[in-house]
Amino acid sequence: MKKGIKFYIALWGAKIGTVILKLFKRNATFFPGKFAIKICPDFIGKINKPKTIVAVTGTNGKTTVCNMIEDILKDNNYIFIDNKYGSNIDAGVATTLLSGVNFWGKCKRDLAILEVDERSAPKIYPYMTPTYLVCTNLFRDSLMRNAHTEFISEILTKYIPKDTTLILNGDDLIASNIAPENKRIYFGIDRLETDSEKCENIARDIIVCPKCNSKLVYDYVRYNHIGKAHCPNCDFRSPDIDYLVTNLDLQNMKMHIKNNNEEETYDLISDNIINIYNILTVITVLKQLNLTNIQINESLKKQKIVDTRYSEEIVNGKKIITHLSKGMNPIACSRVFDYVRKYKGNKAVILLLDDLHEEANGSENTAWQYDTDYEFLNDDSIKQLIIAGVRYLDDYVRVRIAGVDDKKIVHERNELSAVEKLNLNNVETIFILHDLYSMELKEAIKAKVELMVKNLEEK
Repeated sequence: MKKGIKFYIALWGAKIGTVILKLFKRNATFFPGKFAIKICPDFIGKINKPKTIVAVTGTNGKTTVCNMIEDILKDNNYIFIDNKYGSNIDAGVATTLLSGVNFWGKCKRDLAILEVDERSAPKIYPYMTPTYLVCTNLFRDSLMRNAHTEFISEILTKYIPKDTTLILNGDDLIASNIAPENKRIYFGIDRLETDSEKCENIARDIIVCPKCNSKLVYDYVRYNHIGKAHCPNCDFRSPDIDYLVTNLDLQNMKMHIKNNNEEETYDLISDNIINIYNILTVITVLKQLNLTNIQINESLKKQKIVDTRYSEEIVNGKKIITHLSKGMNPIACSRVFDYVRKYKGNKAVILLLDDLHEEANGSENTAWQYDTDYEFLNDDSIKQLIIAGVRYLDDYVRVRIAGVDDKKIVHERNELSAVEKLNLNNVETIFILHDLYSMELKEAIKAKVELMVKNLEEK
């Protein structure tokens, strides 16, 4: 593609802008790319790119997957560019590509790992052909932004380049069917003892066959539309899996993956099914990049889920767990609620699900709460539920509809004040479920709970 004067003005201007921003210790992960695209709208298409590009998209898990891929590659001395600390839309991708070329536009790196927002597909893929495009899953998300899974899957199918090899969640009947003409590699998990023939979730986004509109037959359901299904009247069905977890040994924290009649064993760093899928995704990608079982597993054992997503510690015999629960994302919240109810022992839960800032004008649509399985919080092992924050009344109404006993519930606007009513008697674990943009609040709440536990021991 011929570059032209606009491209070089964009390239040099963005490069100089990056240096200036860094001199003033400012974030240089978004603005340089935004500037470049403003000057040269097809900048992503014209800039020289690494030989191998791995793009990761999907509703949930893409950040965790990218972080783990990058950490394992670094541990094995790979050199690459990534947007780990930047935006996952077109401007962030442009900034990352800028970092991979010199002042004259010559490529300095052979590999790029890029997190890409699903809605940004029309602004990125017409100008860039990933070698591999990973889709972790496709679920309903913010209704006002993402509408429905069919809307997102159609966008991806329309804009994914035909020469890109797809790495897809074969247990997701929606994600596994995007861009059907592309070469594809599937990962998945064989039937588990906890799987069922009936779905206990409120939301299931594919019930009828997309080919003939017959009602699908689910061989088993893991959660929502994750599982294995087939159409009784045509050839539509879940795909054959290339990287299949044949044995999930949570007692010893191991999983066995079969590929091409060969089986390899990997260590698990989490017992949460969401993170197990993330780990499986990472392994599948790294195998395409020709890393060996030993390389992957030795590095994998050093990994942990980042503290902004999950953390746990024991204070005076009580476990305090923080867990990200994304507001406006019903499936992500439902998975967390399910994890909490199945966690061993008695617990107290502090729920901080705000989908807006207090100073924001207007209000987000709360319909997502009625797609979320708050019913999972109606469990005998949950002895107390503390609800606080901007959305405390909306959450209170929802948990009451879910049947949670009012005697278990504390609901107040002020988060720190609400936590003061935490009852530590007869609980072994305190869960703090927080939103993506409430990290400072989460730390303050955690510190307060730790102090309360210590004071309880002193008494």
